[in-house]
Amino acid sequence: MARIALFQMTSGIEPGDNARAIVGAVGGAAMGGAQMLFTPEMAGLVDRDRRRASAHVVPEGQNVVLAQVRDAAARAGIWVVLGSIPVLRDDGRWANRCLVVDSSGNIAARYDKIHMFDVDLATGESWRESNAYAPGEEVVTVETPVGRLGLAICYDLRFPALFEALGRARCDVISIPAAFTVPTGAAHWHVLQRARAIEASAYVVCAAQVGKHADGRETYGHSLVIDPWGDVLLDMGGEQAGLGFAELDPARIAEVRSQLPSLANKREIPR
Repeated sequence: MARIALFQMTSGIEPGDNARAIVGAVGGAAMGGAQMLFTPEMAGLVDRDRRRASAHVVPEGQNVVLAQVRDAAARAGIWVVLGSIPVLRDDGRWANRCLVVDSSGNIAARYDKIHMFDVDLATGESWRESNAYAPGEEVVTVETPVGRLGLAICYDLRFPALFEALGRARCDVISIPAAFTVPTGAAHWHVLQRARAIEASAYVVCAAQVGKHADGRETYGHSLVIDPWGDVLLDMGGEQAGLGFAELDPARIAEVRSQLPSLANKREIPR
């Protein structure tokens, strides 16, 4: 059994405050016996005012949140999936980047969000992630204490081809950190997360942002852990930030894949 922790956050516009919260969660996760901590999308900065946010969007090596998380992971001796931070690329565009930090504080993997959240909701909310962010181009997996971990971020959830690729890679666990809006979360969050776990016959771990943020947005919460059968093992609700814990059983993955060998039975669809 592998014990993990999820940090459900209400990140704000000051990276230093967010970094202190994550560092505290790293310590709490380690004290709770977790081997890995998962944090949400935009764990280090939630700010829809891009002019104001731009002061904090720096190259990866200069990011204060990442630096403090790496130090905290090494001191606590646990892995941390930093759900995402905004990173300044060499070409001047931004990347919405997930970083996996190992128990020595080294960066074990990087994943840049592939699918940009460009939508107009019936509530009047309008989002254009692609105005500032460049999409990633690579599917990323990494070996961790919970097995082979596949990486995705938030809006990626709606695009089955990415999860088809992660399934082919035989991921044991898929991380989908998020900052879901309230209306889309209420309609689609649980059903899509459960579907991804079932399709990949893998655990799905979804650390989420929750509540009302300093920049004026509101996020859905409900950080989840789902087993390969689609059963919800942990739902942290939509009310408040905090730490949650779950146990992942590798034998459960093998059991489900032996009963329903959908990955082995998969065929190419004729075009």
